Amino acid sequence: MTVAIHVEGLNKAFGGRRVVKDFSIDVERGRITGFLGPNGSGKTTTLRMLCGLLTPDSGSGEALGFDIIAESAEIKRRTGYMTQRFSLYEDLTIEENLQFSARIHDLDRVGARVGQALDQLGLIERRRQLAGTLSGGWKQRLALATATLHEPDLLLLDEPTAGVDPQARRAFWDEIHGLAASGLTVLVSTHYMDEAERCHDIAYIAYGELLARGTAAEVIAEAGLVTWRGDGPGVDRLSGELLGKPAVELAAPFGLALHVSGRDPDGLDAALEPYRRAPFRWTRTEPTLEDVFIHLMGRVEDNFR
Repeated sequence: MTVAIHVEGLNKAFGGRRVVKDFSIDVERGRITGFLGPNGSGKTTTLRMLCGLLTPDSGSGEALGFDIIAESAEIKRRTGYMTQRFSLYEDLTIEENLQFSARIHDLDRVGARVGQALDQLGLIERRRQLAGTLSGGWKQRLALATATLHEPDLLLLDEPTAGVDPQARRAFWDEIHGLAASGLTVLVSTHYMDEAERCHDIAYIAYGELLARGTAAEVIAEAGLVTWRGDGPGVDRLSGELLGKPAVELAAPFGLALHVSGRDPDGLDAALEPYRRAPFRWTRTEPTLEDVFIHLMGRVEDNFR
């Protein structure tokens, strides 16, 4: 497959604090790549550098065949960007927002393009509704329609479903996969595990560093974690006690259950041995992406410190 993005050694600092550190990545055309990581980890800054919206302090690369520094204007023209917060005009209708966006991009066939966008995202019946009166899910649809109105080759989604109900999120992701199937390259920043699993592949970033790259299954496998699930009354209250044991790298409650993980199988068995008694039951299980997420967070230091 064709590489849509190739960058090497990107760095960015603000006020003397380095927020992106030697970042390198390849992204294939038509893929949905999730940028996963804790809040403040540099995901948004990285996305903006990849599409020419932000100039790196050092490093180089190309997006859509254009240099991210020297030809950033060309990349911007071919990029759609959906920001984390709703940023359209709330005192304009859905249709007026789309018309305004079409004119900003100097598009031809404004009426036809707007009509097609309204129809594709199910907004026809609401086209005269003020954007400010829309629910979170409908605002999300409008923002996506605006970001893709000029038929971009690259789409950036920054925490796109924050505060949106599960049904609207699922409909949104169906649209995103449809766009990717047509050849659009999509970059999504998120800290939701279920959204990361909907991506074709993920890049895990923590405090400016790329710690893992691949499909969700590959990232889980490469972490090398052994995970035990504990069940039984009060098992979730053992997390603090178990975290002090050798070989236990993660002890996290999952509802009434407890996931205990580490990379040393024998050491983990020894740590759990005193707790292999009633009313507790222990089952070896596959680590989840959330297990890996928490595990990776423990390997890096917050760059605010």
